[in-house]
Amino acid sequence: MFCDPAAVVMPTMSCLLRPRPDQREGNGATLLKKVLTWLVIAFVVFYVIKAPESSAEIVRSAGQALGNAASSLAAFVGSLA
Repeated sequence: MFCDPAAVVMPTMSCLLRPRPDQREGNGATLLKKVLTWLVIAFVVFYVIKAPESSAEIVRSAGQALGNAASSLAAFVGSLA
């Protein structure tokens, strides 16, 4: 039976790892991608819980870098006119 993770409030791991009907059987790359994705999510949640100050600093730095990139792009586009 097919399990739709979007329809389940808290999907089980077996539900998340089960391939959808439109996926070919034996597609190991898809399974590996799902497992790695969930491992990364679990690591991020663990890191945020264990070191919230460091996590906040990383987010602040990333936001500042994106802001600087946007400002630089705006200046570049403005200089083209």
